[in-house]
Amino acid sequence: MAIFTEGRIVPLIAFVLAWVATYLAIQIGKEGKIRIRRLPGLDAIEEVVGRAVETGRPIFDIPGRGSFTDLYATQTIAGLSVLSYVATLCARLGAKLYVPMSRVDVLPVAIEIVRDAYRAEGKLDELDVETQIPYLSGTQFAWASGVIGMASRMKPAANIMIGPFWAESMMFAETFHRVGAMQVGGTARMYQIPFFAALCDYVLIGEEMFAAGAYVSGDPNQIGSIASQDWYKIVAIILSVLGMLLATANITVISDLLKL
Repeated sequence: MAIFTEGRIVPLIAFVLAWVATYLAIQIGKEGKIRIRRLPGLDAIEEVVGRAVETGRPIFDIPGRGSFTDLYATQTIAGLSVLSYVATLCARLGAKLYVPMSRVDVLPVAIEIVRDAYRAEGKLDELDVETQIPYLSGTQFAWASGVIGMASRMKPAANIMIGPFWAESMMFAETFHRVGAMQVGGTARMYQIPFFAALCDYVLIGEEMFAAGAYVSGDPNQIGSIASQDWYKIVAIILSVLGMLLATANITVISDLLKL
């Protein structure tokens, strides 16, 4: 009986190396030696908060409807990291923030994130949790209807949607566009990216939302994870180009190696 199955040796080695690379990147990140490039979308967030202050209209931040126990937990965490950043700006500048929620497990975390942001700015007395961070519904389109109703009544100056979204993404983007809100959208769900690209003023595409969440949070675990992914991408690109060149010369050493 073989200890290793043919065709699974390289994936096993790659998995181990990925774990080691992530661990090393996190340790380096804790030492402050890894930096993430600031994305234009983050500058856009400051712009939309400033617009809300100037117009005296509220700002919405919707972190999606993912939970901490599904496949989209990392997107939810990235969205909450951005929410912390947005809440800090709103508290500091005096913009009215609304965060309509749809997940009971994410709701208390979102509340504490916003509370901490307002507390840090000395503005906790200006926060009305029940009004500004309402739980609308756990059902997708009931929640979507509630958000659309709030947007239609309040006519916010800006809307930030960063997190996992489903069919409601188009409904939100169209509604906020109709009421004249400036929008920043971001998701790693491929099917929803075109809707954000069509109607949002700024878009964080795919992994950009994770980079944005890591940047604003400063969490070395998130920063290290982003860095290790980039290292692996570089290695994959090098192997792809090298394998292509060698295959052109009828040298199949790379492809043979990857079959192990």
